[in-house]
Amino acid sequence: MTTESVPAGGDPHRLLSDVHTLTRQVRLDRRVTWAALLVLGAATLFGIPFDWFGMMVHCHADGGCEFARRGVLYYWPWALPAAYAIIAMLYARVARQRGLGARVLPYAITGALTTLLFTAAWVAAALYLPGHPPPFNPLPYWWFVLDRLVSPWGLIGVALLVLAWLERHLALLAFGLGYLALVLFVLPMGDGFASPLFGIRAGMALPQLIVGVVLLLSAAGFARAARRRQR
Repeated sequence: MTTESVPAGGDPHRLLSDVHTLTRQVRLDRRVTWAALLVLGAATLFGIPFDWFGMMVHCHADGGCEFARRGVLYYWPWALPAAYAIIAMLYARVARQRGLGARVLPYAITGALTTLLFTAAWVAAALYLPGHPPPFNPLPYWWFVLDRLVSPWGLIGVALLVLAWLERHLALLAFGLGYLALVLFVLPMGDGFASPLFGIRAGMALPQLIVGVVLLLSAAGFARAARRRQR
């Protein structure tokens, strides 16, 4: 009496290759990366008016100005979880249409964690900084990088890396790293572009506009790549 682990005449190496090919195809069919980028880009652009009109600006006679970005706190604590909930629903809908399983829980967890981290950091800063001097004078460069990382735009980059890991998506991983480099080291997300050139509100809106446009353009690029793959 014998027991065979593969069908008679079957090649185990070929069967294993077929399994890997099928797994990769399922992963590709489940991807709607463009939709996630589209939702995040739209959320970023919709947040600009909140930041603009919710910003408290007080300028002194000597030309110096103080500001508080209260509009960011009015918008992003509910916009972030709403965006990730929409992304999770889109992934689940596409998976059902294609007869595949969908993992929506990781996206929901990512949205919840990024929202909690952002809200806690910004609320703590709003409560602590008005009555306390900065811990370093002048502030070191890493302080500004950390400030950008816990901003909504920085946390979107972290979420893109999580999405790339979930999808095993090298192109999205490369984009996520480039996006984070743009937010952390290139765009002045903390205090915006120089206020003498644009004004405080416009100087802070411009980096958000650039980030939103970058996300929307990347969504168009990933959507085009997905259509090419399906042909």
